[in-house]
Amino acid sequence: MPSIKIPTPLRPYTGNQAEVEVNGSNVGEALNDLVSRYPDIKQHLYNGDQLRNFVNIFLGEDDIRFLDGLDTALEENDSLRIIPSIAGGVGR
Repeated sequence: MPSIKIPTPLRPYTGNQAEVEVNGSNVGEALNDLVSRYPDIKQHLYNGDQLRNFVNIFLGEDDIRFLDGLDTALEENDSLRIIPSIAGGVGR
């Protein structure tokens, strides 16, 4: 069963789990399974039905944007990672 590693800021929305096993044959189905079990996380991942621009999903070391996006196929033991973009700082 594929799994999704949850970053620390989003863990309160998954019952403080660092990793969640999900069902799905592709990334979109896996994320839908995550959201169906933990609905409070949806607003942090999606803007309507679209993945938010600042949410990056990796399959292994590969950003799914450079694969087949949400249609990227998953194998039984694949591990996804949610990596939120971090911005900010002070200009000079």
